[in-house]
This record gives sequence, C-alpha cells and structure tokens, in this order.
Amino acid sequence: MASILMIVGLMLTGCQTSPERIPFSPDPGTGGDGATGAPTSGEAARFAQGDYIKVILSGIQDPPPPHEEQIKEDGTITLPNIDPIKAEGKTLGELQKDIYAKYVPLYYKRLTVTVSSQMRVYYVQGQVRNPGRQEYLGQTSVLKAIASAQDFTDFADRKKVVLTRADGTRTIVDCYKAAKDSTYDIMVYPGDKIEVPLRDVSTIFRW
Repeated sequence: MASILMIVGLMLTGCQTSPERIPFSPDPGTGGDGATGAPTSGEAARFAQGDYIKVILSGIQDPPPPHEEQIKEDGTITLPNIDPIKAEGKTLGELQKDIYAKYVPLYYKRLTVTVSSQMRVYYVQGQVRNPGRQEYLGQTSVLKAIASAQDFTDFADRKKVVLTRADGTRTIVDCYKAAKDSTYDIMVYPGDKIEVPLRDVSTIFRW
C-alpha cells in the first residue's frame, strides 16, 4: 500500500507546472506614455543644477532638432513652444513624462520623448590624497566631496578651500567652521571644482 501511495504522489507531482512569469509592460519601448528610457541605476539618480541634458522629440512629422541645455540656477530647462519646465530634483523618467504632458495633446497627438544626460561629475584638486574627477552620485557638500577624494593631506589649508561653480562663481569655504556648523558646508553640484590650497610654508615647518 505504501508503495502504491508513493507512486501516485510522484505522478501528481509530475503533473504540476510552475506558474508562468510574464513581464509587465503596458507598451513595450515607451512605457505606455511616450517616454523612453530603460530604468537603470541612473534612473534613480535625480538631476541637479548644472547637469547637461539632451532632449529628443520623435515619432512626429518634421521633429525639431535635439535640444541640449544645462539646468539653470532656477532648476529649469526651456524647450521650444512651452514654458520652462522644472528638471532639478527629478529622475530621468519623471522628466520625460513631464515633457510629454506639456506637448500632448496640446501640440501633438502622439510623441516620443527621450531624455539623456552625460555622467555627472565634480572635481577636487590640490591638497587632497586622491585629486581628480569624482562622480556625482547625489546630494553632496564640500566636506563630503573632499572625503570622496580621500580627505585632506597634512599640508592642506582647510580655512581657504575654493569652490568654483560651473558658471565661474567662486566661494571661499572655511572647512574648520563647516565641520562644526553644517550651514558653512556649502552644497556641491555637477561641474563644480574644489581647490584645496597649500598651507603657508612657515606654518608647515613650525616647531
């Protein structure tokens, strides 16, 4: 009897099938709303002031040329025929959907919007242990940026760190104050440059 039950059980198990897993896609290639761009690790990143953005409008007759622009200080970009649109703080997918909504159905019945951006970087130079280009991975500050370059050298002048914006604006940052009070720790954006100068030689070799 036990052998019969075992055989029956094996037969039933063989008849079972695993449930089929069907990937969900409301409209393959566009996400169902005319906004293209596969969700990647960059999708979670949010645009910041200074980012360079390229917007392509396609799927229409006589499409306009690709639009390339750096996100302005007010966080917006300006595309043809529509009011400035907020880009700062949005993911790639969110910005595509917002652009699509501005054009459809007011200007077009159908439209494909493609947004792309260059890798976002800032630069830390001078008296840090690993100077050079650093990838901008999200909200950061002068102290965090210097930490990403493996911190100050022993000869760094921490009181006179120079932050240069992408537009050329320069600000002196006292990192001693910034370490004690975060209000002095200025935010860093893509395209910015941080220069950590050398301390006065007479203070370096003071006994």
